[in-house]
Amino acid sequence: MLKNFGLKNIGKFIFMVKLGLKYIHIFKKTFFHPFITLKPAYEELSKERQNYSKEVLNFLNLEVKVHGSLPDENRILYAINHRSLLDIMVMESIFSKKNKNGSWIAKQELFESAIYGKFFEYSGCISVDLDNKRGFLSFFKNIKKTFKKVDNMNLYMFPEGERFKGEGITCFQSGASKIAQANKLKIIPIYITGKNEKIFENAPYKEKMIISVHIGEFVQSQTLEEEYTKFYKSIGSK
Repeated sequence: MLKNFGLKNIGKFIFMVKLGLKYIHIFKKTFFHPFITLKPAYEELSKERQNYSKEVLNFLNLEVKVHGSLPDENRILYAINHRSLLDIMVMESIFSKKNKNGSWIAKQELFESAIYGKFFEYSGCISVDLDNKRGFLSFFKNIKKTFKKVDNMNLYMFPEGERFKGEGITCFQSGASKIAQANKLKIIPIYITGKNEKIFENAPYKEKMIISVHIGEFVQSQTLEEEYTKFYKSIGSK
């Protein structure tokens, strides 16, 4: 990773790793709490993920400019494009403004990462193994159980499945639509503009760098990709 971004960025990664280790310790207090129930646990973990994200953005001197607004209601799946590891932190900073309680859906391989694994696990993210049928069924059961016990829950997903380095957006995987349909969730499309991988590479900045985020209106799970594409194209015409 350090090789990809250049030696000049070592200080940035040292800061993020140290901060990440600090928050893993914070997450573990809630994750392993013997008496806490599911709803307050997710609320606490969501709050601490948001705190971590705001600290990182502040260190990098990045400001998030939001176009549109999050709905007040919950039980929503937020479908977000994916360009950079900054995306999660950018979104958490936005969710913090409305004290949103939720969880990120992440591939199982991220939980096995020596760098990020424990952060994802202890911060309340939900893993899914797309290559394992039994694991996929277990994932859906876990989601259903969570929504039964946590009435203010939301889910955050990257429908593209992984980072896309091209222009615009790429084809969606079917997971987001299936999850929304199975749990009767509404969907809000969100588009993060700019080359955030390059923005992250060049951070921290002496002057404030702006990242723009566009929040759309509700879309149907059955036509998610089609409606998201229309939403994305409408941004360029504004």
